[in-house]
Amino acid sequence: MIHFPAQRRGPLSALSLRLLAALGLVLAVVAAVWIDRDGYRDVNEDGLTLLDCFYYAVVSLSTTGYGDITPAASSARLVNVLFVTPARVLFLIILVGTTLEVLTEQYRTGRRLSRWRRIVKDHVIICGYGTKGRSAVSALLENGLDKSKIVVVERSGPALRQATSAGLVAIEGSATRSSVLEEAHVRTAKSVIIATDSDDASVLVALTVRQLTAGQVRIIAAVREAENAPLLKQSGAHHVIVSSATAGRLLGLSTSAPPLIDVVEDLLTPGQGMALAMRSAERSEVGRSPRELESLVIALVRRGKVVALNDKAGAVIETGDMLVHVRDDRPQSATTV
Repeated sequence: MIHFPAQRRGPLSALSLRLLAALGLVLAVVAAVWIDRDGYRDVNEDGLTLLDCFYYAVVSLSTTGYGDITPAASSARLVNVLFVTPARVLFLIILVGTTLEVLTEQYRTGRRLSRWRRIVKDHVIICGYGTKGRSAVSALLENGLDKSKIVVVERSGPALRQATSAGLVAIEGSATRSSVLEEAHVRTAKSVIIATDSDDASVLVALTVRQLTAGQVRIIAAVREAENAPLLKQSGAHHVIVSSATAGRLLGLSTSAPPLIDVVEDLLTPGQGMALAMRSAERSEVGRSPRELESLVIALVRRGKVVALNDKAGAVIETGDMLVHVRDDRPQSATTV
């Protein structure tokens, strides 16, 4: 099942408001009839009880009008002309509007689904919307990727609601199933990020994606244990990130070189100060040394491979190179102070 981003007000909220409005109308009519109950004539001629007032209000607003209770006094008839009749019209509008709301929402959802299936292409699929999945989405958005280009695959209800509340399209189901990945249009995706909670599931997802896409879609996966990284690469993952080993190295740096932790956190936290970024080399930069540029370049990416600046190949920028640099990621107001 495909879940679209949450809208400002859902259909249940709109129906609840209409129901409360209809109930308010009924109570208002009951109060008006009860106040002037002596002006009404009952076929039993025993006077109107509170239940009779509720009965008269309901049958009058629903236009049933059995006629067993009728306004006899002039004041009661005036209340019917000036209040009960307009309330009846408003009550019908609420009922018809509720039906139209349901039908319109179903039609709108169907239109959004067909349109999304028609235009979705070159998107990024996030398998798992836990801590790692949410961080991956934040990094993608930070680098300028539009939310419409991100599709979340998750089987947890709360995680699905978080994804749609964040403005993302989410597909309910396990990413290990080919039918779920087909719903996410994995064949036309740009890349698949595997951020599941277990290494076993990550391996199965990688195998399924590779089988469906014949290795044409880039797969990036995260694993907890380093010993499972080779297995994931054999399963089709192009890049594997070992979360436990990375966390362990950071813990080691926190004791031997504490300031480095602050630098790493600054680089990985958006909007704090520094951030890692990548851009294409400009024509005026070709033939120059990366160290001569105004921006702080720390590596080159040449034909898909990382070239360190201390290598001979990294001494000069070539046509088609991508520059990995450190950019100023502070808010605009902070940089101008």
